[in-house]
Amino acid sequence: MDFLKEFLILFGRVFTILPLMLLATLFMGKRSIGELPIFDFLILLSLGSVVGADIADPKIEHIHTAIAIILIAILQKIVVKGKISNRKFGKLATFEPTVVIKDGKFITENLKDINYSIDNLLMMLREKDVFDLRAVKLGIIEANGKLSVLKTASKSNVVLEDINIFNKQPEFTLPVIIEGKIYEEVLEDFNLDENWVKEQLNSAGIEDMEEVFYAAVDQNHTFHVSLKRENIKIPKITH
Repeated sequence: MDFLKEFLILFGRVFTILPLMLLATLFMGKRSIGELPIFDFLILLSLGSVVGADIADPKIEHIHTAIAIILIAILQKIVVKGKISNRKFGKLATFEPTVVIKDGKFITENLKDINYSIDNLLMMLREKDVFDLRAVKLGIIEANGKLSVLKTASKSNVVLEDINIFNKQPEFTLPVIIEGKIYEEVLEDFNLDENWVKEQLNSAGIEDMEEVFYAAVDQNHTFHVSLKRENIKIPKITH
C-alpha cells in the first residue's frame, strides 16, 4: 500500500512539475535554450537539481519546489534585464568572446585561458567545414562556447553556381605536428618523412620542434606552421 501511495505521489509530481517547468522556460525566453551562456547554464542546472530532488524524494514538500522554480525563473528574468540595461553588469555575468585564431595562427595563450585544447578547436573547425587552418582569417570562441569563423576572402563561399564557376577540389590539410610531437603515420600517407619536416622548419627559421604548436601539410605538400608563441596583434572583442 505504501508503494502505491508513493507511486501516486511521484506520478502527481511529474505530472504537475513538467507544465510548471514549461511555463517557467517560456517565461525566461528561448534565449536560455538556444545559447546557454554561463548564467543561463547555472539557472538550468539549479532547476534540474530542484526538480530532481523533488521527484526523487517524496518527503520534500511539493509546494516548496514549485515556489523555488518560480523564484529561479524570476531571478533569471531580472538578471537578463539587468545585463541588457547595464553593460558593466552584463560583462560580469557572462564570458567575453575570445580570439583563438588570427590569420591562420593559433593564439595559444588564449586557448589556455579558456581551457580549450587543440583537439577541441580542430573538431569545431571541421564542424564549420574548415579543413585548412590557412582559410581562417579570424576564429572566436563566443560566450556560449561556440566557435565563430571569418574565412579569408579567397576561401569564402561566394563562388560556384552563383557566378557559374566550377571550383577545383577543396583543399584540406592534415596535422603532422601537434604541441611539438610529430605524427609519422600522417607523413607516410603523403610519402614524406621526418627529415622533410625538419627541412621545412629550418626554411621557416624554426630550430626546435618543441616551438611548434601545430603544423600541417596539404595534398600539394605545402607546409603550414603555427608556433606556441606567435607575435600577433590580437583584436579586442568585448561583445
